[in-house]
Formats: sequence, C-alpha cells, structure tokens
Amino acid sequence: MYVIVVYDCGEKRVAKMLKLCRRYLNWIQNSVFEGEISEVKLKELKYAAEEIMEKEEDSLIIFASRRNEWFEKEILGKERASTDNFL
Repeated sequence: MYVIVVYDCGEKRVAKMLKLCRRYLNWIQNSVFEGEISEVKLKELKYAAEEIMEKEEDSLIIFASRRNEWFEKEILGKERASTDNFL
C-alpha cells in the first residue's frame, strides 16, 4: 500500500519520530513522509509511534491508499484541523 504520513509532536519527541519514520518511509518534507509499505510494517510503525507520542499533545496522520486515486485518512492522537477531503 502507498501511504503519506504527517506528524506534529512536541519538541522533545520530534527527533525520535523523525528517526522512526525514516526507518519505514521516504522523508519528503519536515514531518512528512511517503512511500510503499506493507500492512505489517505499517502496524509496526503505528505501534512504535504510539509509544513515542503524548496522545493529548501529538498527532500522527496517515493517508493510505491501495490505489492512487483514493486515500483513507487515519488520525492517531489530537487532530489539529479537520479536513473533509484530501484530494
């Protein structure tokens, strides 16, 4: 599957989250990653991210698609701004 991952973490956790996401995906911009990933590897990434995050302060947003035309949005932690459509 193809994913785009965006995170927003407190200053103390940014470096850990960056290092984690770089293990699984391509870094394309500050706090933004993309790439092909298996469902198992994505579950590993989400589990590890939840271990790093403070759920009341941080967020990790995952846009996942089996096809490039459609994305499914999943938010872990606090949602910063609601968007109805990605495309």
